[in-house]
Amino acid sequence: MTLQELYQQIGGDYEQALKVLRVEKLVDKHIRKLPGNGLIENLLAAGERMDPTELFETAHAVKGNCANLGLIRLSAAASEICEEFRPGNARRFSDGEVRGKLQEIGAAYEKVTEGIRLYENG
Repeated sequence: MTLQELYQQIGGDYEQALKVLRVEKLVDKHIRKLPGNGLIENLLAAGERMDPTELFETAHAVKGNCANLGLIRLSAAASEICEEFRPGNARRFSDGEVRGKLQEIGAAYEKVTEGIRLYENG
């Protein structure tokens, strides 16, 4: 599987990742690091505690990391959580709705990491 095929499989935007990181070698390096960076796990843990500060900070980090990697759906979903808990913003979602959105992020992340594992194993 090529890197471009990986991006097709996981619904990512390879061209966006290449635009940000500039060379395929860096896209490859950083997409391989995603499963081990702990960002999504930290976001989901913050959601279990419904810690607004931690939810904002981790969602913001996930949003940027995923945007840089061309993982547009994960970035957009994290952005929604980020804005929900941005200091000064009024809450729009119930805690249950937030947990549902976090479950969706977790499921999308699993699909991405599964694709990355297949890519790494050739």
